[in-house]
Amino acid sequence: MIRTFKDRHGFARADVTLANWRTAPYSRWTFQNVRDFVPTAVIAADNAAAEVPFASGPFLDAAMETGLAGASTARAFLEFAQTDAFVMMHRGEIVAEYYAPHADPNAPHLVFSISKSLTAVVSGILEAQGLIDPDRPVTDYLPEARGSVYGDCTYRDVLDMRVSLDFEEAYLDPYGAFARYRRAMLWNPPMKDAEPETLASFLLTLQKAERPHGGPFYYASPNADLLGVVIERATGARFADLTSDLLWKPMGARGNADITVDAIGTPRTAGGVSMTARDLARLGELLRNHGVRNGRQVVPEGWIRDMQENGDREAWQQGRNVDLPNGRYRSQWYQSGEADGAFCAIGIHGQWLYVDPSSETVIVKLSSQPEPLGDEENQDIFTFFRALCRRAV
Repeated sequence: MIRTFKDRHGFARADVTLANWRTAPYSRWTFQNVRDFVPTAVIAADNAAAEVPFASGPFLDAAMETGLAGASTARAFLEFAQTDAFVMMHRGEIVAEYYAPHADPNAPHLVFSISKSLTAVVSGILEAQGLIDPDRPVTDYLPEARGSVYGDCTYRDVLDMRVSLDFEEAYLDPYGAFARYRRAMLWNPPMKDAEPETLASFLLTLQKAERPHGGPFYYASPNADLLGVVIERATGARFADLTSDLLWKPMGARGNADITVDAIGTPRTAGGVSMTARDLARLGELLRNHGVRNGRQVVPEGWIRDMQENGDREAWQQGRNVDLPNGRYRSQWYQSGEADGAFCAIGIHGQWLYVDPSSETVIVKLSSQPEPLGDEENQDIFTFFRALCRRAV
């Protein structure tokens, strides 16, 4: 007997549109099927192949202190936090894995703002090749940025979210500048009588706030999309192809990733990447190993060290958006500022890559939480990850 789409997912395919694809319950399916709604470019892996989930029931069901009342096992916490996929690695080996009933382990999952951190890694590789200099003005790469907010800032200001940008990350506002931004990236349907914009043309309409660049940390996704525009301009190559050749294939990714693009192919480097949980864990493991895989230096060790050790703590305290009291932000990555040296990449709706060098642990959690924000604003997820890292050693 044929199982219909509705039998499988609880709603009809026709119910899911560009206007609602990021909302529950549809997001349980759409976050693994972004290509059905938004144009994408493939980030190719070498010899992409399906992978079999690791059986880890005893680990997931063992009693542990998760930090959340009523969730006394890892599985209970993951289910509560509406997790689609979870992978934990210790010293390079998978020790635990979980997939929700609706999740496909081999389907690329949208990672939202973890895309920013991936983009910065690619930028770091290009920096080592002499193609990008973080201390140069953005206008050295994009002369047309003159007159916009990016007309008098450096590429480093953009990397560290210290651009004085007059823009609010208002995820739920259907009419403001953020909604216009999402229409330009083709994530929202066009608005009647509104002039179509490309992603790059939208970015260059943004203006400066009444403070200098290089001040407090101010999280704004357009900055990370500008990184993609600069990368393509500086190299003359498509971002998807660069990422495939410089990072995805060398790090041993087993699945193709993809990135959403606008009407003229501009990549959504701030939030448009989809990948499997295992491949995201491989990225974390590569960084934990100082950028080396099989004896090859894939990501420059100096860039990783700079990302882990630098970042202005005062700037973070003045503008932090994640509850890391001792934290820092450097090159699109969050630093815990704790003795464990943990660093992480975070995306809305519950996307996480957490690397703890002290316990040699990498944790990935991909989710379809209904609200854009949630666990990012409290300590539950950090408490859970730290408890898992203690179990690993």
